[in-house]
Amino acid sequence: MKRIIITAILAFFAVSSLIAQKATEEKNPNAPIISFAKTVHDYGTIYQNADGTCQFEFSNTGKEPLILSRPKSSCGCTVPTWPKQPILPGKSDAVKVTYSTKRLGPINKTVTIYSNASNSPVVLRIKGKVIKQPDEIMPEKETDGGATPVNKK
Repeated sequence: MKRIIITAILAFFAVSSLIAQKATEEKNPNAPIISFAKTVHDYGTIYQNADGTCQFEFSNTGKEPLILSRPKSSCGCTVPTWPKQPILPGKSDAVKVTYSTKRLGPINKTVTIYSNASNSPVVLRIKGKVIKQPDEIMPEKETDGGATPVNKK
């Protein structure tokens, strides 16, 4: 009985891989291709409540117009903005990603870009660390014990 079940499972995986291979071969050779200049943005160390916006530049290196569908971020603190109009072959644009820097600690988030490109989806990543803003210290003037500041020359 075990042998029959194992054979059935192996046959299922073999058929599945053949179907997937056939689908890959039948892809449009003229399909758009999305090419990003970078797929990782490192903020380094930034202060809490700082501007957490970055851009991922891309171009359409395929032969048909590229259409981006709604990107998905790994959490609500990361908001992507993308071009809604088709990107013609040879043209470029950018996906803007805004990270909310309210929380302290490490940043390691992803934004998945879905499109009609042959290499879709593409995963973009942001990383870095958010630290607390240093406390501002007011300068103090020395006094001689009275109310008048001492003027040092």
